[in-house]
Amino acid sequence: MLPRTYDSQNCSIARSLEIVGDRWTMLVIRTALEGVRRFDDFQETLGIARNVLTDRLIRLCDEGILRKVRYQERPDRYEYRLTRKGVELWPAMMSLLLWGDRHYADDGPPLIIAHRGCGGRLTTELKCDSCGASIGPADVEPIPGPGARPLLP
Repeated sequence: MLPRTYDSQNCSIARSLEIVGDRWTMLVIRTALEGVRRFDDFQETLGIARNVLTDRLIRLCDEGILRKVRYQERPDRYEYRLTRKGVELWPAMMSLLLWGDRHYADDGPPLIIAHRGCGGRLTTELKCDSCGASIGPADVEPIPGPGARPLLP
């Protein structure tokens, strides 16, 4: 049986999985990359239990992937912004998205990552399939794909 942590493994993948390797953490990061910053917006977007979200946000802040920034006083209210370390997860997230599109999107990709510059699509090389430009998180616009499901009322 595998241990609950990867501490005994001298492997960067294992160490990374200690931080981002559960479902909710990856989805919180994905949602932050989409521009969500406030607790209630994360909770509504993800449908995650408040206590689970609180735990993940604290952990991501402790690890330097997100930072907590006060946007209101009396009462204090905070938002969560990606750090450089957090933004650096974008290529891994996009690679995972494209892999999932290839292997698990039977009705087509639910989301298309389009290049803002020309409308081309993101490739596995993180380039635009139309103009060939290298693409980063600020260069894309997610649009519903053929596999998108309508939102439930």
